[in-house]
Amino acid sequence: MPETSVADFYDELADDYHLIYADWDASIRRQGEVLDGLMGQDHAEVLDCSCGIGTQAIGLALRGHRVTGTDLSARAAARAAREAARWKVPLRTAAADMRRLPFPDARFDTVVCADNSLPHLLTEQDVHAALAEMRRVLRPAGRLLLSTRPYDDLLRNRPESTPPQVHRPADGGERTVTFQLWHWHEDGEHYDLEHVQLLPADGEWRVKVRRTVYWALARDRLAGFVTDAGFVDPEWRMPQETGFFQPLLVAHAGE
Repeated sequence: MPETSVADFYDELADDYHLIYADWDASIRRQGEVLDGLMGQDHAEVLDCSCGIGTQAIGLALRGHRVTGTDLSARAAARAAREAARWKVPLRTAAADMRRLPFPDARFDTVVCADNSLPHLLTEQDVHAALAEMRRVLRPAGRLLLSTRPYDDLLRNRPESTPPQVHRPADGGERTVTFQLWHWHEDGEHYDLEHVQLLPADGEWRVKVRRTVYWALARDRLAGFVTDAGFVDPEWRMPQETGFFQPLLVAHAGE
């Protein structure tokens, strides 16, 4: 797929992204609370380098952290800024590639890369580049919080779809349904994803389909990449332990 495909995917999804949640506002608060508990300090300088429309970034800002959000999608980053204003929290946002972060060395206490964002990078070279940039912008002993899908399980089963997620607006409006179709490559690790949304329209369903590609990185392999980038003590924290919706890798920048 072309280099611009990930940015296009999220540019096209930005207006509808909240519809993938049953209750997006509740998810903002819940994810912010969990990540805050793993930060190790109050009022940290945080970079969310894959902020999307602001789910984790706003959640952390609500917990008192000073958050900067960047995303490959300019449209998603712009929406994150608008949503932060709705929540009345400060959030600086910009469009940026996590492989080329526009910040000086040792700028942040914590870097967040959540919600299966890193696996959009499809080669070891690109993964190494992104992790090296996250390490570069962290202060000594700074913390990395990175989450992906539970790929160890998924690589064993190679599912072809996800269950439907139903979103009903707080005002009791009509439901929206979101699900995904997965098409695994011959290498058994990469997969094409079709993101399908059914939106109500005059008593019928309007269908939106968006496409992208992921790399299903097993936990040990990703932890090895993180170590190669100069992080120490990588540790996977599982959803049943943290309450976060995905496995979380926690690591520290070396001194």
